[in-house]
This record gives sequence, C-alpha cells and structure tokens, in this order.
Amino acid sequence: MLWIKALHIVFVASWFAGLFYLPRIFVNLAMVPPGSDAERERLLLMARKLMRFTTVLAAPALALGLYLWLGIGIGLGEGNGWMHAKLAVVVLVLGYHHACGLLLKKFQQGRVTRSHVWFRWFNEIPVILMLAAVILVVVKPF
Repeated sequence: MLWIKALHIVFVASWFAGLFYLPRIFVNLAMVPPGSDAERERLLLMARKLMRFTTVLAAPALALGLYLWLGIGIGLGEGNGWMHAKLAVVVLVLGYHHACGLLLKKFQQGRVTRSHVWFRWFNEIPVILMLAAVILVVVKPF
C-alpha cells in the first residue's frame, strides 16, 4: 500500500506541476503582440505538448487514487467526510484541467478575448485546489 501511496503522490504532484505551468504559458500567449507569429506558434507548441503530458500524468494519478479509495478502502466508512470533500476537490481539478484544454483550443483558433491579468488570476486556482486537497488528506478536519 505504501508504494501505491508514494506513486499516487508523485503522479498528483506531476499533474499539478503541469496545471501550474500551463496557465503561465497562457499569460504569455495573451501578451504576444500582434504580428509576432513565431513567438505565438512557439508558445502554442509548448502549451500543446504540456497539455498532452499533463493529461498523461493525470491518468495514473486518478487510477492510483481510485485504487487507494475503492481497492484498499482508504476513506471508506463512517467519519470520513474529508474524503467526500477531497473527491469534490478532485472533480474541480478535473474541471480546471478540462477548462485549460478548452482555453488552449481557443488560443489555437485565435479566439481568446481575456487579458493576461485574467490568466494570472486563473493561474492561482490550482494552488488553492492543491492546498485544499492536502489539508483534507493530512488534517482530515471532518
């Protein structure tokens, strides 16, 4: 079980690293001046590769987490409200990941209307989600 936990933590941390950095690329894309096609294409290439890599990392993170929960029974039973809250956070992280994919498609199509400031704030969301998940798992407040 400890190996599964360790691998789960590694894949979750790696997944979040991508979710921390991808919106940072969006900030830079939103700041590309008109006519800077080479810079825009380079940032889009980086974003596409990072999105693909981040998605690949999410799969084992989720699979190992499901195994810990349903296979081993971590968080099952009475008095495990923290697990329900953590699962809600996981759903929010998946939604954020999906939103990043949609934003990337909009950037590729040249249809992004949001400013770099908006993307700077958007970039803070995974920090809050990771903080919530870690507190729920370690502190188990309810």
